[in-house]
Amino acid sequence: MTSYIYLHGFASGPKSKKAQDLSDRFAQIQIKLKIPDLNAGDFSHLSITRQLHQVTTEFPDNSIPVTLIGSSLGGLTSAHLAQQNPQVQRLVLLAPAFGFLSHWLSKLGEEKIKLWQQEQYLLVHHYGEGRELPLSYNFLTDAAQYQENLLQRPVPTLILHGQQDEVIPIQASRDFAVSRPWVKLIELDSDHALGNVTSEIWQAIRSFCQLGNGDW
Repeated sequence: MTSYIYLHGFASGPKSKKAQDLSDRFAQIQIKLKIPDLNAGDFSHLSITRQLHQVTTEFPDNSIPVTLIGSSLGGLTSAHLAQQNPQVQRLVLLAPAFGFLSHWLSKLGEEKIKLWQQEQYLLVHHYGEGRELPLSYNFLTDAAQYQENLLQRPVPTLILHGQQDEVIPIQASRDFAVSRPWVKLIELDSDHALGNVTSEIWQAIRSFCQLGNGDW
């Protein structure tokens, strides 16, 4: 018996297309996929640390292994959870946000970052809510402490990443996988949303997690 938990991405939510697609596919093979809302009713004070604590509370009795499926920032959070918690025995990372601070901050630009620090909040488009919401500068300072070079626990890991990803370049996943023999990277003909390859993603997850015949 394994517990499956899905971690959605930044400024997204449990009702995202990817989350609902996977939930439906898991339901078809009589497996419940837990999808906690990582916004926790307070997106403005989101942090990786808060996500780590929140998801840990979703873990079952500690004798039951956990498989985490994480998208984008949820993928990065999943990797850090696996590093900290031996109960996590398998990872599936969809376009994981490795190196996201450097990618994101370079797009924001120095002036906007300085303004964010001064005003303490930055308006961010929240895709799940369909509107702009303020995000605390603490998100940035908190995220900076989570270094990917520390992710060295050999947890069987499957990464699925689009070659045309415009948010997190696929090179970030290539760099992560190359020095970790327990990581398998599948490159897909897609962008960050991976919306055109949902069937391929499901086939890969089903095979990696040994879920049997769950086609539909």
